Amino acid sequence: MPKEVADIKKFIEICRRKDASSARIKKNKKAHNIKFKVRCQKHLYTLVLKDNDKAEKLKQSLPPSMRPDLYLSQIQFDGILPEHENDRS
Repeated sequence: MPKEVADIKKFIEICRRKDASSARIKKNKKAHNIKFKVRCQKHLYTLVLKDNDKAEKLKQSLPPSMRPDLYLSQIQFDGILPEHENDRS
C-alpha cells in the first residue's frame, strides 16, 4: 500500500526503521522533481522533492545499509520489452 510523506524528517525516521528494506530514487527530468521511495514491510513510502540541493542532502543522510537505486524516469522502460516477448520471433 503506497503512502506519501511530506516531511523530510519523518521520511528519514521511516528509513531508519528495522522493517525498511530498500530505497529507490527516481528522477523525472520533465517534471523537474525527484522521488525517494522506501519499501517497508507493509507500505511503500514516497517523498517528492523539487529542490536538487535538498535531494542531495537527503541522499547522503540515508542509512548506508539502504544503498538506493537510481532510476531516470525519462529513459526507464523506453522501448524495452521483457525477455520472454523478445523470444517469440
